[in-house]
Amino acid sequence: MKQARRKVLKETREQGDTVKTGQKIEFSNGEFKVPAHPIIPYIEGDGIGPDIWRAAVRVIDQAVELCWHDSRRIVWKEVLAGEKAYTQNKNWLPQETLNAFREYRIGIKGPLTTPVGEGIRSLNVAIRQALDLYACVRPVRYFPGVPSPVREPHKVDMIVFRENTEDIYAGFELEKGKEQTRHLLDHLFEAYGWRIREDSGIGIKPISETGSRRLIRAAINYALRYRRRNVTIVHKGNIQKYTEGAFRKWGYQLAKEEYAEQTILWEDVMDTPPKDKILIKDTIADIFFQQALTRPEEFDVIATTNLNGDYISDALAAQVGGVGMAPGANINYQSGYAVFEATHGTAPKYAGLDKVNPTSFILSGAMMLEFMGWSKAAKLIETGLEKTILSKKVTYDLARLMPGAEEVTCSQFGACICDNMK
Repeated sequence: MKQARRKVLKETREQGDTVKTGQKIEFSNGEFKVPAHPIIPYIEGDGIGPDIWRAAVRVIDQAVELCWHDSRRIVWKEVLAGEKAYTQNKNWLPQETLNAFREYRIGIKGPLTTPVGEGIRSLNVAIRQALDLYACVRPVRYFPGVPSPVREPHKVDMIVFRENTEDIYAGFELEKGKEQTRHLLDHLFEAYGWRIREDSGIGIKPISETGSRRLIRAAINYALRYRRRNVTIVHKGNIQKYTEGAFRKWGYQLAKEEYAEQTILWEDVMDTPPKDKILIKDTIADIFFQQALTRPEEFDVIATTNLNGDYISDALAAQVGGVGMAPGANINYQSGYAVFEATHGTAPKYAGLDKVNPTSFILSGAMMLEFMGWSKAAKLIETGLEKTILSKKVTYDLARLMPGAEEVTCSQFGACICDNMK
């Protein structure tokens, strides 16, 4: 009897320790296995990061609590990058932080300062490249009531898949006037006859078949999983034929080789695309910008190169209220790593003022929950956000554009979302 009681007490203590410390998310055979109490590393971010993180984590935790009470809970683990890391360790991006993202698989981060004149070119790019997070995924959709510069923002509902590791962001640049730059210019002239001005800086734009195919594969898989209508390959292949033009070519080849039964190419459509297949089409980047304004409803999932994706995701966000309304994620679907993030900058002018809109961070948290398979909590956050915006209790950036709005602080806005989720 006493032995049985001791066994029960031991098991109870072990269960309590598990809930307190959490468990690691596992990844095998292309699938994430998420425990009831996953450990999620987070970087609160620089500038306004701490303010918007406090609001976001409150909303995320409240959504999980309302959906599952004590049976599910996120165990947060802070890791450092940016100014906080440099202050404590004289290191902008400690190896321990990258190791934590690898160990726990899924993480979330706030905006990070890019060191000026020293250190890493971009902390965000460094994290993406270190973990090979090749897909930058940016959902862009409209929430009713948000001020917009366009007449019909509700027609914007797109998922941008931006290649995250290549293109000019690879960082292969040489400065004007340096000896190695002159050597390269001489070689390019001697080997290829390329006449480039001597006072030029030089950048190399690598776009590989491997990188292109895995990004476009991720976009098509997403379209199939969530029953989207089409995937558009956006490129500048009319000018850059062997980089962006190849990106387009490899995308069509991939669709033919791996998705012949589930997709149909634009060139094979005689009239209206069949509803049981995903339409694969392409457009030149400058034309896309025009058509995203004039007929955005024709676009669904976007697959594009790194620089194009940077422009496109921010331009689309402007149509639905700005980058403060857009979530984002950086994902490696093959190795099983994902880091979700607020997509805007650090706005140091407003740091510590409890003023800035936390929506991007909050929606990135919802996107993370959806990715983890906790869709119920993700939808609850979106519902709470929509109700809050419609109530016109919003942060200053929205209030100044909404007649009759009540301006609230960052933390009050988060609290309103929590109330509207109940």
